[in-house]
Amino acid sequence: MTKHTLKAQPRQVLGRQVKQLRRQGWVPANVFGKDAASANVQIEEKPLLQFLKEAGESSLMYLQVEGDKEDRPVMIAELRWDPVTERLLHVGLHQVNLKEKITTAVPVKLIGEAQAVQEKQGILVQLLDEVEIEALPADMPEAVEATVAGLAAVNDAVHVKDIKVDAQLVVKSDPEAIVAKIEPLAAEEPKEIPAAEVTAEGAAVAPVEGEQPSSDQAPAPVADSV
Repeated sequence: MTKHTLKAQPRQVLGRQVKQLRRQGWVPANVFGKDAASANVQIEEKPLLQFLKEAGESSLMYLQVEGDKEDRPVMIAELRWDPVTERLLHVGLHQVNLKEKITTAVPVKLIGEAQAVQEKQGILVQLLDEVEIEALPADMPEAVEATVAGLAAVNDAVHVKDIKVDAQLVVKSDPEAIVAKIEPLAAEEPKEIPAAEVTAEGAAVAPVEGEQPSSDQAPAPVADSV
């Protein structure tokens, strides 16, 4: 398993002044833990976003805080994003004990292609994006896999109990919860038939405004002059 490290600096700036840090490319963060001293730190935005992209939120990270003698083993407890700009505003980091098991949400990755989808019998819908996993911090996976190749008909499903994990991991989520399911294909809406196509046979159809009646349409009778 890859060992992820990230550098950080002690943070003196607090409150509203952290906006200046963000403009300079830093993300304010807090480190807390049961047996660890809390700390305010700042982490460079680009390496942090790269870590989230490659390892995900459930992976163990070793935080190298400038001035500390030892790395801090931490896991992400909170990510706060700006709803408008979508920039990362703040990170909460939980310092963990590597010898104590923890429980955290881990993403579920679907593997394979469902038979029902291949045969165009239905569509595959993922209903559960993550499950709760209990493990030692260093054993926590970046994701768990659910195989969907065996789903052959509408209403076939993969449940949490079907997910296979390593022996050192314990799945804590409801085993009967549905991870992914085959739903029926959307029914096609009936096509509307234009009114002109359902007129009685032989009945005259009024011409569109601005157009001349067709040559095979009988002209309207003219009244005899007195």
